[in-house]
Amino acid sequence: MNETSLNISIREVTKKYDQFYALKDVSLEINSGEFMTLLGPSGSGKTTLLMVLAGFTNPDYGSVKFGDEEVILKPPHLRGIGMVFQNYALFPHMTVEQNVGYPQKLRGVSTAETKRSVEEALSTVKLEGLGHRGINELSGGQRQRVALARAIVFKPKILLMDEPLSALDKKLREEMQIELRQLHDTLNMTTVYVTHDQKEALTMSDRITVINDGELMQLGRPNEIYEHPNNHFIADFIGESSLLPVTVRNGKASLNGEEVTLAEGAERSGDFLLVVRPEKAFLADKKVKGSNYFVGKLIDSIFQGESQLLVVKLSSRDDGHEVRVRVPNESVTQKALPLVGENVTIGLKVADSYVVS
Repeated sequence: MNETSLNISIREVTKKYDQFYALKDVSLEINSGEFMTLLGPSGSGKTTLLMVLAGFTNPDYGSVKFGDEEVILKPPHLRGIGMVFQNYALFPHMTVEQNVGYPQKLRGVSTAETKRSVEEALSTVKLEGLGHRGINELSGGQRQRVALARAIVFKPKILLMDEPLSALDKKLREEMQIELRQLHDTLNMTTVYVTHDQKEALTMSDRITVINDGELMQLGRPNEIYEHPNNHFIADFIGESSLLPVTVRNGKASLNGEEVTLAEGAERSGDFLLVVRPEKAFLADKKVKGSNYFVGKLIDSIFQGESQLLVVKLSSRDDGHEVRVRVPNESVTQKALPLVGENVTIGLKVADSYVVS
């Protein structure tokens, strides 16, 4: 175990408000030095779990250990954690330097040592020379960096972050995602990060914990979560996908009476959903072995910069289902895109054809 970080062990943590379960029997191991993201929609329980780790919320029962130490009854200020809140929680009457040094002041650290650690923290987050400024003189991105500097100034072994980038514009947010990840790799603190942004989670995490309705739905590396979702909620929530109803019987799958060859899942029987990722689907001129094909009509074509998003309504005995296909615009010069209203054939490689329940 690295000396600059601790593993976190969560066992059967439950939190109930009247008849509502904010957390329901959640168990999770977070490795020392890992960047773990808690991902889920609003109200899923991810922030409640973070607040349990921080000590601001007491669970009804369960265990939380930092390393070998049980901390479930420890108050927040004795847990030795760094915390970055969604609204930053900076003191407007203090300078940047005073804000960052505040945790050291509470710990009784000497003035000289506080000054040194504040300068180091500000340098780490690229705010050298701004210690004298007031909080109101800073941009949103700079305030976020001040909050981060304050969280790491005393070099905690665990860093907790509650949607710290949500107030930033898209471009700055994407830049800060990369910077935060690089900072984590430098500091090697065990980091638990809360977000509802799927791309943010995929970009930054060593592993992702998907939470919904207070329950842990899936835990894995970003590519595992994306490529092999456990259920239709995760397939729909993480990334773009079209979910098509498929029936599996006796090792064979069918969609609207047409046979579909699956990469995996044909050993089960029942009603499932075929996951079609837009970037995995493709426009087909002719049918060749190794792929499944679906016929439909193009109902929309949307320019999105680097790609064109095509919305196709499949031919069906009922109302039909929509499939989205993402075509890189660099390939459009090689072949003209179909026009809205035209019939098209969509292909999906068998290797990319899997079902969820």
